[in-house]
Amino acid sequence: MAGDRRSPIDAIADRPYVLAMALLDIIVAPDPRLKRKCTPVTTVDAATARLMKDMLETMYDAPGVGLAAPQVGVLKRIIVVDTAREGETRRPLKMVNPEIVWTSDEQKPHEEGCLSLPDEYEMVTRPDRIRVKYVDETNTPQEIEADGLLAVAIQHEMDHLEGVLFVDHISTLKRNIILRRLTKQKKHGNRAVGE
Repeated sequence: MAGDRRSPIDAIADRPYVLAMALLDIIVAPDPRLKRKCTPVTTVDAATARLMKDMLETMYDAPGVGLAAPQVGVLKRIIVVDTAREGETRRPLKMVNPEIVWTSDEQKPHEEGCLSLPDEYEMVTRPDRIRVKYVDETNTPQEIEADGLLAVAIQHEMDHLEGVLFVDHISTLKRNIILRRLTKQKKHGNRAVGE
């Protein structure tokens, strides 16, 4: 509904009869909404759990290995990640208020991309192993240790919660080239959500 200032999560709460998962629109950079910091979630309720399911469905459909709530217009500290490869059993993680409590000294470069920066990839160096505490979809505190692609995906999605994109970790020159290219694509018909 145009002019509705409530967040999508609030709108979902008003429609408990909506049972099917929904694909959400992914915001594409450059867009100022992707640069905003997110607020913590006070409790994981049915609307938050529904949002996480919809985010996972959207991520799988895109396809991607992670998605953060601000990428779908919800400025809450929520991410979903699944690094299972094609043909493997899915291993989704739904994380509310994730917090990195430890990182390894060892850093490794990985090629990163982002659903909000379609078809753009660059090498980003991050800690190779991390420990993260978070609240899951049942409002239960959890803590996991992750390495490799899972560690990269979690760190990448957590950056979104701070308004940071993977291109913020590369040179200004490369970042500007990528953002100009995305701006040009928007002007030629591949417009971002909400524009």
